[in-house]
Amino acid sequence: MKKYLLSLFALLLPLLNFAQEAQEMGVDEKIDQVFGNLTGWFVTAIFYQIDFGGGVKVFWVLFPLILGALYFTVYFKFINFKGFFTSVNIVRGKYDELDHHESLVGAGDSTPGGDNIETIAIEGHEGEVSHFQALTAALSATVGLGNIAGVAIAVSIGGAGATFWMIVAGFLGMASKFVECTLGVKYRDIDENGTVFGGPMYYLTKGLKSKGLGGLGKVLAAVFAVFVIGGSFGGGNMFQVNQAAQLFEHMTGGEESFINGYRWVFGLVMAILVGIVIIGGIKKIAKVTDKIVPFMVVIYVAASLFVIFANYDMVGDAFVQIFNGAFSPEGVAGGAIGVLVQGFRRAAFSNEAGVGSASIAHSAVKTKYAASEGLVALLEPFIDTVVVCTMTALVLVITGNVTSANAGLNDADAILLTSGAFESAISWFPYVLTVAVVLFAFSTMISWSYYGYQGWAYLFGRTKRTEYIYKVLFCLFVIVGASISLGSVIGFSDAMIFAMMVPNMIGLVILAPKVKAELTKYMDAIKARKA
Repeated sequence: MKKYLLSLFALLLPLLNFAQEAQEMGVDEKIDQVFGNLTGWFVTAIFYQIDFGGGVKVFWVLFPLILGALYFTVYFKFINFKGFFTSVNIVRGKYDELDHHESLVGAGDSTPGGDNIETIAIEGHEGEVSHFQALTAALSATVGLGNIAGVAIAVSIGGAGATFWMIVAGFLGMASKFVECTLGVKYRDIDENGTVFGGPMYYLTKGLKSKGLGGLGKVLAAVFAVFVIGGSFGGGNMFQVNQAAQLFEHMTGGEESFINGYRWVFGLVMAILVGIVIIGGIKKIAKVTDKIVPFMVVIYVAASLFVIFANYDMVGDAFVQIFNGAFSPEGVAGGAIGVLVQGFRRAAFSNEAGVGSASIAHSAVKTKYAASEGLVALLEPFIDTVVVCTMTALVLVITGNVTSANAGLNDADAILLTSGAFESAISWFPYVLTVAVVLFAFSTMISWSYYGYQGWAYLFGRTKRTEYIYKVLFCLFVIVGASISLGSVIGFSDAMIFAMMVPNMIGLVILAPKVKAELTKYMDAIKARKA
């Protein structure tokens, strides 16, 4: 490992000079312009808004995400509600003895695709991480800046009522997460070293092949792999570190900050920390996230509850605003439909249910029942959207920060709006929130590095050489992301994250019957245990 870290530092030095020169010379603006001209069509296509009139514009990507979630909710007989307590019990370890099995020697072949024998063998394999670790690894990629900044923007545009629809979308998204993460485990590969390779690339190829659609599966899997690599470098890396660096600079003095003009140093420190973690693979990532994520969520929720209880006399009125605003909004952009859209949009963009990314982390779990991890995964949108996003919205409503004047804020400014809301009740909390944002960004980056590497390994092979090429590139992008403002690059990679939804959702709908069979098998095992 030392050899690879030294190689990484050697590659970083010339990049640091470039980043500093780019800031002084404006090279980043030139790169941004050229890149924007080349990729603008793709970003426009993915984030195309359908105009319904009356100021209501809806991103088309929301329709398959929401309609798919609604379909899975009905198809699986409201598993998002009926399976909730079973999910909690699985994470608690109540059914661990059902998963007790001997570890097998590597059961997979080295080429994507494989056969049914391989899958049967893998069901008896130990896996790499626990249910709780898989959940926190996936949560670390979704709980983050969107929960803090995105909610502020959503309630500023859609009013308090957007919170209600955000909660509804969160509950629906639980069904999508259940489906994709069950498939992730069912069709995963395990190499000769016991390393797990899973996610949409594998259930699209293997699952669709079992349905007689092998050609379509290979095409969809390759497209998904390209998108997840692009998304990992941008939305899961550059955007995260860029926003964290901006907030850190603001909280340490703004233009007087010691990192003003030297944000590459912030990026370098983050790159070193990210590099140390991701070189260890999913086991190391899981060991970090299962400590960071609960800590972050508990701190954030505790602070939110403090603000809520400190203003307990306003809580009733806040809920009235949320409920009334959801069905009879006044003076809000786009009326009732606009409020609904803002709520659903924030929930979909925050928890990524239906995008397929989380199934990559959940695939590495130690289990022989695929549906057990699907049930664990449905807790993810609940924690991310129903709990954390709702807490943020309540704090903003109670402290009077829901105004249309804030509707045009970017993410960095929106974080400051949320920070100010907390500061009104806890004077020192903005500093804690700054630390939380940096930790949110860090945990999101290490999880997305794993997602991107899985796509990279699918396309370019599973050798140590290809693995370290990807991981070194990922660390370099951390420094670049902190140092320069490449809006078009980040916009493009953000679009790639939501483009992942297209091939993924096609596979989820076709393979839903396979998931139902897995759910029946697991629930029968639980019933037999109780008998």
